[in-house]
Amino acid sequence: MNNVASILILVFLAISFLQSGYDKLFYWKDNIEWLKGHFSKTPLRNQVPLALANVLVLELISGILCIVGCIELLINNGRVFGFYGAVFSCITLLMLLFGQRLAKDYDGARTIVIYFIPAVMAVYWLN
Repeated sequence: MNNVASILILVFLAISFLQSGYDKLFYWKDNIEWLKGHFSKTPLRNQVPLALANVLVLELISGILCIVGCIELLINNGRVFGFYGAVFSCITLLMLLFGQRLAKDYDGARTIVIYFIPAVMAVYWLN
């Protein structure tokens, strides 16, 4: 089993994004309410529902690709789906980072960097 580290990171990303997507989907109103306050002093203040929908779609795509990537690695050592899962994860995290920086939530931005590092490692390993 040569792909243990890649599989572990893909599982980590899948859990992170699918759980986050689940929360957004099933607690939509709560998320919108909180985010409207969070982005009230930014250019995104009137775009919160659209921005949240975009992030939700990207999180679900990222999580699903990561799961399929794990299965692909286990079955035939294929790296295509895992690679794209990692790339979509990085794009999603960059969008989240942009939002946190725009809102001047530097602690939130720092937390996103913690997720970004393994996502970039997965892109590198699966490339």
